[in-house]
This record gives sequence, C-alpha cells and structure tokens, in this order.
Amino acid sequence: MIQTDLQTASTARADPLLMATGVVKHFGKTRALVDAALTLRPGEVVGLLGANGAGKSTLSRIISGHIQPTAGTLVFDGAPLVLSSPRDALGQGIALVAQETSLAPDLSVLENIFLPDLATPGRLSFRGMRQRANTLLSGLGHEHVLRLDAEVRSLSAAQRQLVEIAKALALDARLVIFDEPTASLSATEVDRLFDIMDRLRADGRALAFVSHRLEEVFSITDRVTILREGRAVAEDLVTSELTQGDIIHHMVGRDIGAIHSPRRNAPNDVGDTVFEVQGLQALPWVRDMSFSVRSGEILGLGGLVGAGRSEAMEAIWGLRARQAGRIMVRGETVRLRKPSDAVRAGLGFVAEDRRAQNIVPDLSVCENLLLAQMGQHRGFWRGYGQRAEKAASLLADLGLPVDRLDTSLLNYSGGMQQKIIIARWLLTEPDILILDEPTKGVDIGTRSSIYRILQDAADDGLAVIVISSDFEELLGLAERIVVVSDGVSIADLSAERLTEEKLTLLAAPRSSTRRNQALLDELSEVHGGDAFWTLLDKEEAICLAQSGARLSGLTPGEAAMADETNIADAIRKRSDDFVVEAAGQRTLLSQMTDRRGHDLGWIGLTLSGAETLPDPAAIRTRIQDLTKGES
Repeated sequence: MIQTDLQTASTARADPLLMATGVVKHFGKTRALVDAALTLRPGEVVGLLGANGAGKSTLSRIISGHIQPTAGTLVFDGAPLVLSSPRDALGQGIALVAQETSLAPDLSVLENIFLPDLATPGRLSFRGMRQRANTLLSGLGHEHVLRLDAEVRSLSAAQRQLVEIAKALALDARLVIFDEPTASLSATEVDRLFDIMDRLRADGRALAFVSHRLEEVFSITDRVTILREGRAVAEDLVTSELTQGDIIHHMVGRDIGAIHSPRRNAPNDVGDTVFEVQGLQALPWVRDMSFSVRSGEILGLGGLVGAGRSEAMEAIWGLRARQAGRIMVRGETVRLRKPSDAVRAGLGFVAEDRRAQNIVPDLSVCENLLLAQMGQHRGFWRGYGQRAEKAASLLADLGLPVDRLDTSLLNYSGGMQQKIIIARWLLTEPDILILDEPTKGVDIGTRSSIYRILQDAADDGLAVIVISSDFEELLGLAERIVVVSDGVSIADLSAERLTEEKLTLLAAPRSSTRRNQALLDELSEVHGGDAFWTLLDKEEAICLAQSGARLSGLTPGEAAMADETNIADAIRKRSDDFVVEAAGQRTLLSQMTDRRGHDLGWIGLTLSGAETLPDPAAIRTRIQDLTKGES
C-alpha cells in the first residue's frame, strides 16, 4: 500500500508499543533464539523476516505468551511484559494469528471466532456474535466461503487460516502478529486482508507481519526486522529504502539469483498425456472438473480458497467420495478407491496441510522419508535397500543432513520438512506427482530449491501438477494453467497468455460475478446480439462470460487473438462508439475498473447490422453503475 510522507513521518515519531531486546530461547540443547529483537509501534506494520528456522515463529510465540523466553527483555506500553500464558497476552491486548492454526476442531466456525469469549463470565449473545462474525468475514471477502455453523474439522487448511484471522480481528487487540496469514490466499484475497491491515494500522494498532513473500513485504510493511539463525541481523529498517536483494542477503547471508530459473527442456518439448481427469464430481466442493497433464509438463491448478482444487485431488486420491468422473493413466481408465491404489498406479501426492496430512510425528526423518514405499508393495519386504542410492542422491540434492536421519522430523524447520516430504514421493519414482501448495510457509531460498527440484523432475519426464493460491508462483513455474472456480474447471490456458490480474478475474467465484452476468443477460435481452465480458491485452482477448448469440466469436474460458474473432477492429480501436466490423456487425467495448483503478475487464455488445444501435453513453453509464456497486 502506498504510504504518504506525512503518514511515514507520523509513524516514525510514535513511541514503541513493544520492545523486545536480547531475547534468548533454548529447547534443550537447541538454541532457537540467540539475540533476537523486535520493535513495534502504533500505526505501523513491521515485517518480521528470516529463512525457515531463523526463529520468527519462536519470537512471535514468546511475545504472545505461548512460550517463555530463556533470557531477554520485553517491554509493552512502557512496562515490563511477563506472560505465563496466551490468556495473559490476550488480556494485555496481544493476539497471534499463527501459521499452524490452534482452533478447536469440534466447534463451529462461529464458536472458534469467539473462542476467548466462551470462557468469560456472563451470558453470550449468539445473535450478536453471528452478526459480528458476518461483518468480519464480509470485510475479509469470505462470507460466501465459510459457513458459521460448519465444524472446523471439515474445513480446508486455507479456510482454517481465515477463521484464525477472523478470531484475531474479533479480539480488537492493540498488537496483532500475523504469522504467515497469506500462505494459502490468492492475490485478491491478500489484497482484501491488506485492506483490513490498513484499517488496523490507521486505527493505531501495532502489527507484525511474518511472510516469505517479499512482494507482500514491500506492499504492506513500513519497516522490517530480519532474523538469521536466531539473531537479529537487521533491525527496524525502513522498507522503502531496501531492495529484494538487500532482504535476501540479510536472510540467507548470500545471493540466490533468480527464484524461477529457466528449464533445461523447451516448454513444447513434452511427451504424451499420462494423466487425465474428465467430469470429476465430489459434492459439494467439486462439481465438474476436467484436466490433463503430459509427461515432462508442469500443469498449474489455479483458483481461490474454496474453489475445490484440494478437494478434487483428495477425491482422485481416494480420500473423498466421488459421485462421477473418469480417471485415466496413460490412456487406461483406473479405479482409485484408496491411496494405495493411486500409489500403485504411479501417482504421488504432497497434500496441503504439512502437519496434519504429511508428517507422522512419532517416526524419524528416515522413516517418514520411506513411508510411501509401503503403498507400492503388497509383500512383506519393502525394497528399502534398492532405493538407498537414490535416497542418498536426493538428500544431497536437497541439502538434507544425512547424519540426522534418526531424529524426529518435527525438529526441522517447515522448509526442511517440506523438502523431505517431496523427496518421499520422488523416491517412489512416480509417473505423476501432485503437489498442493508446495511452498506454503517456506522461505525464499527453500522456494527456489523446490522450484528447481520440480523443474528437474519434469525435465526427466515426470508429469507435475501444482496447486497454488500464489498466482505469481503458478505463472513462474507452470507451462499451462487450468483455472478452477466454484468446483468447475473454467479455463485451460498457456501460462504465457496469463498475468496475475487475468488469473484473479478468471478465478473469481461465479457467485461474486452474478451482477456481471446479470448485466450481460440484460444487454442481450434488451438489445439482442451478443453481450460478453472479456479481458483485453493488446490484441488478445480472454472471455470470462457471455450471453446471447455468439456473434463476437468469443467463448467463455478461452483465449483468442483479435484476428481469430469477429470483433478484431473493435479490439484494436476500443472506441467510445460502436465499431463497424468487416462482416457488417457493430461492437461497443467499455472498460470496467475498481476504486483502485485495477482493470476488471471489458463489457462488450456485438449486434448484427440489421439491429438498431442503442445509445453508447447509456450503456457505458449502466456499466459504470455496476462497477460502483462492486466497489
């Protein structure tokens, strides 16, 4: 968000609300924090940055009362801060939105949002709680995604994260720590969260923001503090005076180069289709999803939280009931009733929730690494010895310490855990590898390493499917992207033809674009012809929705160059009046933008030459009224 000089000067003069200096934390012989520090001021957002294992979450948990420091000084609002529990922190007005959510799975969304209030004396007004919860979720833009009566255990990891954010906002805290709150959110959802954070900042709250996405750090933070190996190596630096290279160098102590490196193989150098899904249905989340991936290809599945992408993968994997759909491996229909069937069919699956779905905490690193081997064999022997050489090569490639394989996987950082989980499936030598949010909660160095691993695997012939809410990640990693909205696959396009803005509009829930569709229906009914909503980029058009006769030559979910449509002259001229096409048809295009000036696409109306032309100004006014309503 753009900050004015006046705002920046004002926040710089504010006295600190929290000062943490010389913080030390030992877990047995492990030194999680050595000399950590953090300063938070009212009306300011401070980024707390560092690689995985740097101590960010440990410091956040100390400030929020979850754990006690071994040494160090904490001062809050001018007085020493001594916390024995999270409740003490809440009493002081300190809240934590944790990366690993701490919700009560058997309670509803509503009860979890107001969980701290349930232990307070007096009667609770559930009607008032429901009204306030709807307001909070509406502000986050997710009132249509989260049902207040739904049990939290039925929610996806991304939806649980939204509940965690709403719970912190309900506390009306003076200091809020956001620990990786955007890990499963798309660009639009992040923008909505930042609107909330902007309001909290303007209201005089002190905010700490932990994120591995540097573009978010530059977008929302005023200052940054960077930890490395438990020590503050850069403290209270003004964000606008830094570059991404500066931050990365502080975080990892070296330059890592480009995050997305080019692949060895050309994008078109791919093999035959090895995995195909047709008409998949797993109600209520998955209604009609189809996609395919070829050998040597990285396919992206893009969409917003609640779109049904993760649920579709669980249905394919045999973890969720399917009502319809055909699954084919190398052209042959397969019946996948349980995960072991999928493993034997040549599939690997890195699920979204690392802690709940991927890790067995009671097993060692080595045992977790070899876990997937059990699904490939029906006999007594597991063939571990045959994979020893490949395992050693993978461990070296991933930078994993071979001398610590007998320790608990929970002793490693989130990024190292994710590398081990990916290595687990690569050891099975699958034909198809599906990864759901593969870089969620990992630092930029680990992200770069994971991207290289996936690209190398695809270059060696593996078919890779990546599910991600990070549209920048999809565009940098995938050759082709299937867009999912409301449980339906609505577009299958080359990544070269897409941008973050285009993906965001394509992925918009159909429920949130009903007014646009209603306008198209109204235009086609009143004036006849073809009414459509499209994205325009130079001479390329991507159709989002359409109503009436298809005179324009545009099809929803498909991209076309101007000369491939019937409205080439209108696309090139983009006039305020109707443009006469070569075939005699007339087309009017009018752009929509939101209150921030972001492009929301173009509303078009194509009429046959025989129809009477309506007033272009009246149509533009109708479209502008719709845009104001969306804002």
